[in-house]
Amino acid sequence: MNEADLEEELGRPSPALVAEAAGWGDVVVLGAGGKTGSGIAGMAQRALAHAGGGARVRAVSRWSDEDGRARVEAQGVEIVTADLGDPAAVAGLPDADTVIFLVGAKFGTAGAPEQAWMTNTVLPAYVAERYPKARIVALSTGNVYGMTTPVTGGSVETDEPRPDGDYAITCRGREQVFTHAARTRGTPVALIRLNYACEPRYGVIADLARKLVKGTPIDLTTGAVNVVWQRYANEVVLRSVGHASSEPFVLNLTGPETASVRSIATRLAARLGLEASFTGYLPETSLLSDATTCHELFGYPDRTLGQLIDLQAAWLRDGGPLWSKPTKFERRDGRF
Repeated sequence: MNEADLEEELGRPSPALVAEAAGWGDVVVLGAGGKTGSGIAGMAQRALAHAGGGARVRAVSRWSDEDGRARVEAQGVEIVTADLGDPAAVAGLPDADTVIFLVGAKFGTAGAPEQAWMTNTVLPAYVAERYPKARIVALSTGNVYGMTTPVTGGSVETDEPRPDGDYAITCRGREQVFTHAARTRGTPVALIRLNYACEPRYGVIADLARKLVKGTPIDLTTGAVNVVWQRYANEVVLRSVGHASSEPFVLNLTGPETASVRSIATRLAARLGLEASFTGYLPETSLLSDATTCHELFGYPDRTLGQLIDLQAAWLRDGGPLWSKPTKFERRDGRF
C-alpha cells in the first residue's frame, strides 16, 4: 500500500454512509488541515457525490500545511482559508446545514495553556454562534474521563467526566460550550470522544514502531490503550450527523479491545524482525473507554487490532513515511 492507496481507503464511504449523506445538505469541515481532516473531508465529498443532489463540502483551515491542502483539494473538496481564532473570520464562513468540528489544541499546551483555553473553549463559542441551526458534530477525547482500571472495561458515556490537566479540562469545556448552544438555541449537537485513531503514518502503533526501529525501550507506564482504525473513525464521525440532537448525543469512539502496550509492541517487533525492550512499571489504571454503544450503532471497525499491527509492519518494510506527530499516549499527568 502506498500513500495514494491509503488516502483512497481512508476516504472510502460505506453504502450506509452514502444513504445517510443524502440528508446532510451543505457540509463545512472546520479544522480540515489537521491529521484527520483530509480523510473526513474526502469521505464526506465522496459520500455526497454518490448520494447525488448537488450538496457541497467546504474544508476550512489556515492551511499552513501545503501538502495537506493539496490532499484535500485533490479529492474535489472546496478549500476555504480562514483563521478560526478570529471571530470576524468565523462570522464570514459559508453557510452550512452540517458542521464537522475538528479544531483542537493539544500538543504544546502544557507550556502555553492559554492557547488550549482559547482554541478549545472560546473558538467553539464563535462557531456555535455562527451556526445555531446547523447540525454540529464536534470531535472530543476520552481524556475527559480520567483513568480507570482495565477490569472495568473503560469509561462509558454516562460516567462523570474527571478531566486532568489543561488539555482535558478545556476539551470538556468545548463539550460544555456546544451543550450550552444545544440547550439554549436548540442546535443539534453530537460530541464524539475519540481514543487514539490509528493509520500507518501516525497513532499509537506508529509511535511504538518508531521506538522499536530506533531501539528505544517501550515505556509501560500507560499499561493499556484503546486504538481504532482511522477509516472507521472518519465514518463514525460523519454518521453521527444523523444522531445530533438538542440533547447532545455523546459517543465513545474507539476499538473493542483493551490492548496491552507490551503485547502490541511485542507483536509488532516480531513482524519487523526486531527485539522489543521495555521500561517503566505496569500501572493499576489507564485511560480507557468502552465503545459498546458505538459498535451497536455502527458495527465493528473494518480493520482489527491484529490487522493494524500487520499494516504498520508492512508499511515500514515498504519504506512508508511516519509523520512527526506523536500521540504522547504515555503521559499520565495530563500535560501535553
